[in-house]
Amino acid sequence: MDWKLFVTVFGTVFLAELGDKTQLATLLYAADKPAAKWIVFGASASALVLAAGIGVMAGSTITKFVEPRMLQMIAGVAFILIGAWTIKSAM
Repeated sequence: MDWKLFVTVFGTVFLAELGDKTQLATLLYAADKPAAKWIVFGASASALVLAAGIGVMAGSTITKFVEPRMLQMIAGVAFILIGAWTIKSAM
């Protein structure tokens, strides 16, 4: 097992998910339905696993047509544009 890759992906995804809309929505569901905490946990964990699976499948398919370096550039530009749009919307 490639532990360096595992730790890198885990750390990146974990930090990206902290305080995002998904975590806040899960928090609200758990607060609203205190008797169903395990259902909220199971449903949100399953949704994140499915979303990650789709990302992995899409990434492995896209790299058949687009070089990984180009994909990184596209993703980087997209993140910058989203960040700029978010800042502009907040002003």
